[in-house]
Amino acid sequence: MDNREEVREFLTSRRAKITPELAGLPAGPRRRVPGLRRSEVAALADMSVEYYAKLERGSLAGVSPAVLEAVARALQLDDAERAHLLHLAQAAAGSDALSRPRRRSTVRQWSPHRSLQWTLDAITAGPAVVSNGRMDVLAVNPLARVFYADLFANADNQRNLARFNFLDPASRRFYPDWELFGDMAVAILRREAGRDPHDKELHDLVGELSTRSREFRTRWGAHDVRRHGTGTKRFRHPAVGDLTLAYEALDLAAEPGLGMTVYTAEPGSSSEEGLRLLASLAATEDAGTAARRPTG
Repeated sequence: MDNREEVREFLTSRRAKITPELAGLPAGPRRRVPGLRRSEVAALADMSVEYYAKLERGSLAGVSPAVLEAVARALQLDDAERAHLLHLAQAAAGSDALSRPRRRSTVRQWSPHRSLQWTLDAITAGPAVVSNGRMDVLAVNPLARVFYADLFANADNQRNLARFNFLDPASRRFYPDWELFGDMAVAILRREAGRDPHDKELHDLVGELSTRSREFRTRWGAHDVRRHGTGTKRFRHPAVGDLTLAYEALDLAAEPGLGMTVYTAEPGSSSEEGLRLLASLAATEDAGTAARRPTG
């Protein structure tokens, strides 16, 4: 795959973020670049300027792991950025076939097997969501369906959290830290683009969001990447108000490319009480759905 432009823009953007001071180098007079010069990165990576310039022009095919590690170290890449660089090199060499998900599940073509749905339904203390790297919501527990009521209420969202974030005005109410959520969403999609550069649906999603959202377009150009792992987020739910929730994201071994994210609240907190209220709403909705089902 010819991904030289993606490689070039990623390495250039990382180099621009590292100042001489961060790299332990003298700043010197008359600098014309915001970050390091190519020659400085080459020196830090212990390679010739010509060779590093070749890498930054996008020629990663056949580059050894040792060289990639040297570049990552010189550019002070974090774990997600290192993984992204490796994925870009694998794609450039055409050796990424085994690292791609066996299936690129979509909302339209995938449903959870019974035991996975049972597992989701058994999680009653917080919202639990199964999603893919494109941020399509593929399966949820009852509490998550009430939690993400705005996501499911608008068919234009297509159950995709990135569309919800950038195209649905309701997201700005639901996410008090909307800018942060926007940064995270784009960085997750950028990571997925490096991991699976052949995903047409991802390309279509990025094209749609780039066309319809200036905020997305600006962030996409920053080439930041992120792995959704663990942390804390703030939400403002229309039914129960402000919630501060911790989250854990887990890869599903039986479903390559899919992950489960579970949200919980600190015990004894007002957010825990808010989740209890949401759980009671979810139970009421489930009871109403069961009552409407035909019998006999």
